Parts: sequence; C-alpha cells; structure tokens
Amino acid sequence: MKALKVGILGATGAVGEQMRIVLAERKFPISELRLFGSARSAGTEVEFDGKMLKVVEATPEAFEGLDLLLGAADNDVAKKFLPDAAKKGIVVVDNSSAFRLDPEVPLVIPEVNPEDVKWSKGLIANPNCATIIALTAVAALHRKARLRRMVASTYQAVSGAGRGGMEDLEEEVKTGRPVLRTFPYPIAYNLIPQIGGFNDLGYTSEEMKLQNEGRKMLHDDTFLVSCTCVRVPIMRSHSEALTLEFEKEISPEEAREILQNAPGVKLWDDPAEKHYPMPMLTSDQDLVYVGRVRRDLAATKEAYNRSLSLFCCADQIRKGAATNAIQIAEIVFGINA
Repeated sequence: MKALKVGILGATGAVGEQMRIVLAERKFPISELRLFGSARSAGTEVEFDGKMLKVVEATPEAFEGLDLLLGAADNDVAKKFLPDAAKKGIVVVDNSSAFRLDPEVPLVIPEVNPEDVKWSKGLIANPNCATIIALTAVAALHRKARLRRMVASTYQAVSGAGRGGMEDLEEEVKTGRPVLRTFPYPIAYNLIPQIGGFNDLGYTSEEMKLQNEGRKMLHDDTFLVSCTCVRVPIMRSHSEALTLEFEKEISPEEAREILQNAPGVKLWDDPAEKHYPMPMLTSDQDLVYVGRVRRDLAATKEAYNRSLSLFCCADQIRKGAATNAIQIAEIVFGINA
C-alpha cells in the first residue's frame, strides 16, 4: 500500500485531535499529513507521531493533492468544503451530521455495512456516536435474528459536546460553580435529558438519529426505535441500555455466544463477578463492551422469546467518531489495520 496524503479538517477539536492519535496508532500509511482549521486556529502547532505540525486555514486550494480528507468540523464548515473536495477526486470521510441522510452519500459502520462504501461518489458519512455504539453492539445479533424494534436510553458523556463540554465539566467540579457555556444547566452532579432540539412529537434531534441512521445502514425502513438521550457528568464513553425485539427467536445464551465472536465487540457479562460495561473500562480504546444480556420481562407473550435487553458502552471520541472514520478509510483504500 502506497503512503497517502491525508488531511484533517477541524484538526484542533476533540475529534480532530483523536484522529491524529488513531492514525498514528493504527500505522495508517501517510506520506504527508495536513491539518486544517479556522483562521483563528491557523498557525497553531500540534504533535503528530513525534513531529510538530502547523495548522493552516482551510481553503479549497489547501486541499489540492490530497488522497484522503477526514472531516471533524461542524456542519456549516463541512457543507462549505467537503462536497467540492470529493468532486476533485479526494476521498472524504465526514464526521458531521451534514450528509448522513443524503441518499447519495453512504453512511457506514465497518462492523455493520462495510459494503456500502462501494457506491460512494467520493464522500462517505460517519454516523452519530450513539448510533455507532448501539448498532455495533447489536449487528451480529441482527444478522442472526433480524432486529425489528429497539427501545434505547443513552447516557452520553460530555465529550459528545466537544472540547467545550469536557472543559465545562472539569471547571464545575473544580470550582463548584455552574458554567452554562455548553449546556443549559449545570452538568456536574446532574443529568440533562435533552441533547438537540425537540420535534413536534417531543423527541430531540439526537434521539431521532438512531432510528433514521439505523434504517439507512440496516437497509430497512420499517426498523422502529424509541430513544431517550441523556447527558451525564462523565468525561468519555457513552453508555446505552437497549431493549431489542427480533423477527426470529433468540435466547440470552445464544446472544452471548454470538457476541463473544462479534467484530468490534467485547462481551463483558458476568453478573456474579460484577462484570458489566462501564465508562471507566471503555475509555481510550475502540471496542464496544456489551453485558447485562437478559430477557425482556415487559415483552408480550408472543414476542417474549424474540426479545432481549442489554447494556453497552464505548468511547464516544474514538469508536464513536475518530476510529470509525479511519476504519472507513481503511476499507476504501484496502488497508489491513
């Protein structure tokens, strides 16, 4: 595999920083790494693989000659730069939500639908972090029994709001005073059951992503999700309680056996030994931990043998963002990590 010219748009943010770390860890073949940011961040020096690199202002001209451009900027910046970069022949993998539901843009989790990169026209979208974690956890079960319905409650770390969210939590814990820069209420020692704006049905934009993005990646417009997303005072790693109804029968024992060998998953499910997924176990690594696998006691009699509940947890900045994007790029370029 030849070395590639790689760029990161939004290089100074939390996800952009993690992309640099993951590229180095996975020994992604790079001949040149260019870091792009706003005019305000231009000139900033950051470390990559033992070398100091300067951030330059993002412009179409600055992308010339790149093989791969990783997007870690917000929607407005992504829309401004990334489609044109893709049209010029650069492979673009974008972490924003700007293109996720665009029917012309593949939305990919490598453990779920890697084949969808084949119909890319140059731009590929990275799913929402909570969606990546949930679908990676259940993908192997879906292949066995076909998932029809999911009830999800997510416990999302402040890292999901970017570097500002992490800084706010640190400051509130240290000073004991509310900050109210990133969140509408204090986040330290609190829970906030709102991530994104509300729609007419009372669901937030974050809560709708799991169903909308899940339908696209599972290629099933009948997939049903009821989701409640909660911001919690955890620095890294999102946790999710999932109740699942399948088309075919599946037992907890069979599910554990499947999860034991599922790609991207670590089965951590031994209640007697107090083994279950937690943020403190899953931060700074790339596997989705799955545990607490059990029957859904609230299922109807007809659905009881087809229903399960489980708990999963994974690092939002890594597998929920940076690592998933780089895994997509590895598939596109045929790189075996």
